[in-house]
Amino acid sequence: MTAGLSDRSVPDIDRRGLRDRVYDRILDILLSSEMEPGARLSIDTLAKQLKVSPTPIREAMVQLERTGLVTREALKGYRVAPPLGAEQLDELFEARIMLEVEAARLAAPRAASFLPALQRAHEHHHLMGERVTAAMRNGDVPIRTIHDYFDADNAFHLVILDAARNRYVQDMYANLGALTHRMRQAVIRGTSDVSEAATEHAAILEAFASGDLSSPVAALRAHIEGVRARSLDDSPGA
Repeated sequence: MTAGLSDRSVPDIDRRGLRDRVYDRILDILLSSEMEPGARLSIDTLAKQLKVSPTPIREAMVQLERTGLVTREALKGYRVAPPLGAEQLDELFEARIMLEVEAARLAAPRAASFLPALQRAHEHHHLMGERVTAAMRNGDVPIRTIHDYFDADNAFHLVILDAARNRYVQDMYANLGALTHRMRQAVIRGTSDVSEAATEHAAILEAFASGDLSSPVAALRAHIEGVRARSLDDSPGA
């Protein structure tokens, strides 16, 4: 007897898709300048704005609370969280260094197997960076362009994480990834940051291609340290 999906499972899939779309839209609002830190997030107002019921809004808010982008007060609802301060950012990057440098060490011996994927990810990241730079020259960077850039950046790092073949490192990185949304609130500062990140990714790619097992570790650490320095320069209270 062949097992299949029951009719009752289809609405669940549809609802999950709706929740994800609602989550992405609210994330766009939070990462843009549409709402100030401390502003109240009314579930009913958001439901009307996005033309959905309150249920997917509530589900999205639960997810967003885990990222730290929103805070919840008992009997008062949700508010926009303030950006990460310098100390919190520093701790976030320390965690990234611990996980990603170890991933680079684990992945280095099998570099030949994932170099083509890493090259493609690097090329896509470079293309997305050029779009950000072009938008900056025109005086405005759409939030979707920023999202596409960061997705490309993350995809480059995920090639290395996947190549590490350690499910626990991958799980920890996935949990940490939710918090990096907060770093994105103020990370687009100028074309120099986009250019520097692309240059650092190129150095990582070259290090893996070199066959020297220690070079990828050093290049990955240098990249994250560079991003940390640039982020801390522009964090609140820096």
